[in-house]
Amino acid sequence: MRKALAIIIIVLGVAGVLWVAKAWTPRRVEPKVLKFNTDADNLILGLQQYREFVGSYPTGNNLSIAKALLGRTEKKVLILAVRKSDMNDKGEILDPWGTPLRFYFSDNEVMIRSAGPNKVWEDSNVSTADDLYRTAPVTK
Repeated sequence: MRKALAIIIIVLGVAGVLWVAKAWTPRRVEPKVLKFNTDADNLILGLQQYREFVGSYPTGNNLSIAKALLGRTEKKVLILAVRKSDMNDKGEILDPWGTPLRFYFSDNEVMIRSAGPNKVWEDSNVSTADDLYRTAPVTK
């Protein structure tokens, strides 16, 4: 009986140590998620710079926003926040999985949304949703 109790205590102790070690080990972030975060931060900064020069955010869909950032509108303001390699043949800005990004603006915030690895736009209330969001308050 004592041997069985000792074995159970040892097994529980080892399991506890492994559980704590797993909790303390930093999670590895997927490289494409890191790329999305970096690219979105750069785009948000570029959109804020555009707003400072022009007085408002670019309007319209992804293609219109890309054209505005690349200086291809009547405003002729070039913001270096978009790389050609991150665009499709239409000129839309893509996430790391090849899906066009979505942009949302309010008076004091910019939000950029990616459909994520499964390339499907999902409701954030769905437990399996993998859409990514990046937002930052507007700088003054």
